Amino acid sequence: MPSPLRIAFFGSSLVSSYWNGAATYYRGIVRALHQRGHRVTFFEPDAFERQQHRDMDDPEWADVVVYPANGEGDAAGALEQARGADLVVKASGVGVFDEFLEREVLALRSPSTWVAFWDVDAPATLERMLSDPQDPLRAHVPRYDLVLTYGGGQRVIDAYLGLDARECVPIYNALDPDTHHPVPMDHRFAADLGFLGNRLPDREQRVHRFFFDAARKAPEFDYLLGGSGWDDVDLPTNVTRLGHVPTRDHNAFNCSAHMVLNINRDSMARFGFSPPTRVFEAAGAGACLMTDAWDGIEMFLEPGREVLIADSAEQVNQHLRAIGPVLARQIGERARARMLREHTYAHRAVQLESLLEARLRAAA
Repeated sequence: MPSPLRIAFFGSSLVSSYWNGAATYYRGIVRALHQRGHRVTFFEPDAFERQQHRDMDDPEWADVVVYPANGEGDAAGALEQARGADLVVKASGVGVFDEFLEREVLALRSPSTWVAFWDVDAPATLERMLSDPQDPLRAHVPRYDLVLTYGGGQRVIDAYLGLDARECVPIYNALDPDTHHPVPMDHRFAADLGFLGNRLPDREQRVHRFFFDAARKAPEFDYLLGGSGWDDVDLPTNVTRLGHVPTRDHNAFNCSAHMVLNINRDSMARFGFSPPTRVFEAAGAGACLMTDAWDGIEMFLEPGREVLIADSAEQVNQHLRAIGPVLARQIGERARARMLREHTYAHRAVQLESLLEARLRAAA
């Protein structure tokens, strides 16, 4: 880039992972941008008790502005603080004032300020817009200088271009090797199979299919469930419920189970090419990762060699029976090596930087 950028980022939360699956993604991207000389101010609302459940202090690599969530005037005040930035980003899923922010952030556009929409849940956002011609975001998509997405591949790109986006580029999830890495085993998280994920309506059926059904069919194995929202679910007797697992414990969780399971949400599985955070966290820790089947996994990890694929509860248990400790460790080591070579947030920051530089040259 010709000079460092001042970036204003409106997202759900940088400092709390509480009911905030995008936290790791935000932290990785923002930190990598800072390491390349850019200055990021992250604006987040005081909502959903996230500030009461922080799992990190304000970092040195970003300025964090927490604004009240009492009314749209609070969001308007935060937008005014962002005026004059080189790049203003409105992320999807802030959780409050989304419709207001998606409309009003565009007023910050100027010859010296670009405004981007960063969709951290593109499959769900697109399915919502495509099913409702009156969805307010549809009218704003063509007005953004750029649409960035958490994933989704060509299908997501084509869908956004079909909504008249000027440009759509996936910035895939990735690994921050300073944050997610191998650690000693922690007996709190010892199990044959661990799954870490909040209870969400568009994933719950798949969790029953791939995790709870697997546990019922194989009582000889121990299964470990981490994440919020599962308190009132009647679990199989061989499933241990942990509740919310803070990000500081994710390495220990991933390094202590024989295998770690990823289960994609419905929309992400349908669109494919949407690896969630837990894929990179687990691989970065050197865990033996198993995932439900979805298109595009081979873009990130090689099935059978760097990751195990399951399309049913029976296949989940087949992997548990067939893969011993030595092979599980080898699979995890290969996955970690692949991530370090190709899929770190440093790689993503360079990609974003190159994209913005190309746009600067085109505008000159």
